[in-house]
Amino acid sequence: MRTMNWQKYALAFIITAAIFGTAFYIAYRLDRARIADIRATQEAISIDILSTETQFDLLGRLDCSAISENPVLSDELNSLAERLSIAEQNLGADDADVIALKKQYSLLQIKDYLLMQEISTKCKNVKPVFVLYFYSNKGDCPSCSRAGEVLTYLRQTYPDLRIYSFDYHLDLSALHTLESLRRVNGEKLPAFVINDRMPIYGFKSLDEMRTLIPELKNLATSSTALLNP
Repeated sequence: MRTMNWQKYALAFIITAAIFGTAFYIAYRLDRARIADIRATQEAISIDILSTETQFDLLGRLDCSAISENPVLSDELNSLAERLSIAEQNLGADDADVIALKKQYSLLQIKDYLLMQEISTKCKNVKPVFVLYFYSNKGDCPSCSRAGEVLTYLRQTYPDLRIYSFDYHLDLSALHTLESLRRVNGEKLPAFVINDRMPIYGFKSLDEMRTLIPELKNLATSSTALLNP
């Protein structure tokens, strides 16, 4: 009788282990596929940025009307940010692949930011509104998550609003240079730099952010986002 009970327990354990093992394997394959998808998207964006920069160098100017009608890489960067956030949640902020992807994504954001600044100086009909958002996911910024939600809603409401999000503690020299140039204090996160003005610290509600970004009144709004606040 005891032998039969032991066999039942052993069989149950094997079945349970097989189920968990299969689920873990499927989750692992999905995460790897997601990482590959993010990496491919980043490579495509990198090529697009390089192409635009090269066109700038060759012609000395861009087709400003085309840039105005089709903002450079805004949708692609926003989509990439969402997918990278999911990968970070699933794999963990300390995962080597996630860190590498975040570094490349941060560089792409900085390059897009610099390129759009140059475009705005040469194309009088292009007046982007920039928000540099610095956050931390080390547990020392309890309001960073809520701040990110507010910015996500603003980005959905105002498609022409260019929001660049950076992990303040990411070990990346170009990012450290940007933080230094914009005088961001990492002890007061979250931090916002709006159109290169002095940093603003701490969580801000949706109404407060709209007050802090008066340029929003000149941006077109998305009816879809306004219907789903």
